[in-house]
Amino acid sequence: MDERSRRFGPGMAVALAIALAALVLPPSGAAPAHAENNGVGLAPALGWSSWSSVRKSPTAAKIEAQADAMKASGLAAAGFQYVNVDDFWYQCPGSQGPNVDADGRWVTDTAKFPAAGGSDGIKVVADHVHADGLQFGLYVTPGVSSQAVAKNSAILGTPYHVQDIATTTAEKNYNCKGMVGIDYTKPGAQEFVNSWADEFASWGVDYVKIDGVGTSDVADVQAWSKALQQTGRPIHLELSNNLAVGSAATWKQYSNGWRTGGDIECYSSCTTAGTLTDWTHVQSRFGQVATWQPYGGPGAFNDYDSLEIGNGSATGLTDAEQQSQMSLWALAASPLILGTDLTALNTTELGYLKNARVLAVDQDGIDASRIVNSGNQQVYSKTEKDGSVVIGLFNYSGTGSTTVSVALSAAGITGGATATDLWSGASLGTISGTYSVTLGAGAVKLIRAVPAGGAVRVEAEAAGNTIAGAARVATCSACSGGHKVGYIGNGAANSVTINGVTEPSAGNHTLTFTYLLNGSRTFYISVNGGPDIVENLTGTSFSTPVNASVTVALAAGSNTITFHNDTAYAPDLDVVTIS
Repeated sequence: MDERSRRFGPGMAVALAIALAALVLPPSGAAPAHAENNGVGLAPALGWSSWSSVRKSPTAAKIEAQADAMKASGLAAAGFQYVNVDDFWYQCPGSQGPNVDADGRWVTDTAKFPAAGGSDGIKVVADHVHADGLQFGLYVTPGVSSQAVAKNSAILGTPYHVQDIATTTAEKNYNCKGMVGIDYTKPGAQEFVNSWADEFASWGVDYVKIDGVGTSDVADVQAWSKALQQTGRPIHLELSNNLAVGSAATWKQYSNGWRTGGDIECYSSCTTAGTLTDWTHVQSRFGQVATWQPYGGPGAFNDYDSLEIGNGSATGLTDAEQQSQMSLWALAASPLILGTDLTALNTTELGYLKNARVLAVDQDGIDASRIVNSGNQQVYSKTEKDGSVVIGLFNYSGTGSTTVSVALSAAGITGGATATDLWSGASLGTISGTYSVTLGAGAVKLIRAVPAGGAVRVEAEAAGNTIAGAARVATCSACSGGHKVGYIGNGAANSVTINGVTEPSAGNHTLTFTYLLNGSRTFYISVNGGPDIVENLTGTSFSTPVNASVTVALAAGSNTITFHNDTAYAPDLDVVTIS
């Protein structure tokens, strides 16, 4: 269990300034997924959650100490903003559900979070967190407590009661139990969730995590999204855990982020007893990052769970493995929500967390594609809006060294590129052809490569692009990155726009695009909204990629290239290369 996501707050470091400059739209046929329609979560969350290191015993003193440490350590200045209380903040008398107030909402455990000055204990802590210049998050699960059903609690501001809306279907509450479903077709159901959201807003909550969410809980997610929006307070909505990738479009429409798998914590199965996690649990995310790549983007991000960095051997990861975890999460544009004890950070690992070069990779909001998946060799890459390419080479093995190699062409680089090691900041000089590095167990080499007169290669489904209308991402085993964009055309709104193609000066360039179709179709290609270039194309299969090239005139600075067909369906689009 954990939390994620962030709103831009004060004191942002250079890394976030870079990220803000690079904000782009998400890759989906749906509208950008701002669950509260207020710009929350435009970049991946940076913060801390109580679950990993505090777990079942959060108290006001512990949470306030973590907030103070986030500020004092410089993490807040580096961009970390959220301080989130996970489970066990509310009264739980047994297995019959959380205790509730007169309106059926959970009651704060005053032994852990004492009230003060007439304020609820949670508000007292939220005020402390805000005084540190940070944001505050809180935890909830779907449904309504059985205690509220037994008491037939009133629904605030309505003539209805909980028994009017409750079902007998059990809802997940992992520790207290006793939650049952809500029938959202019944009057009073939305108003009940609204009243709960209003209470959270009055306490100063900036982030809500709904845990125990599955495909059967879509109505709860919709209700909470609507409820948080109607409070008028910008509140980030995060979903947990192990959500179904087949419902990614739904999670994206109604929330700012979602957990892609189970917990990163290893609990009783830890390789070393008493640690937070181990390398095996980090390894489980490599495949998830590849699978979920098409679905994250500004406003709604894939969440790979807590970042366990900062407490040395107590984390269960070596220094190399901690760098690898942060590198993989950053390449995937995942929320970076720390689970470690911020009051006991060691200097070396604190330096990892404050590395502006690596944070900028995360904050660009672009999901990397896996371009090498061969035994212990794992390589991911993504192209930034400025044309630079970030490449992460990983040794998947936790026991021995290996040499990891990648053809730079697979990352969209033809010719040479000037490379920088993002962890050390050291120049790697000019690289070309195949780049190789020998890595120790669980280690990573994270580099930024700036093509020198070579081609810029952009996946059609990349997070930096605008996939509009009915156009949508589809799997394609023969395609670059394993995906393509289909349903382009048959209306002006159904298009793909390659954004942020940056050139130092105006001039003509060769645009090579890879498409798929069975028969004959036409692409209309518009640069910067200008006149269309008409390309009549043929193909033999929607599973067989074909290349075509045209000459385009690009302006100095940033350019957009739109593929569309206003009257008929166009081919599917795989990848675009600009020389």
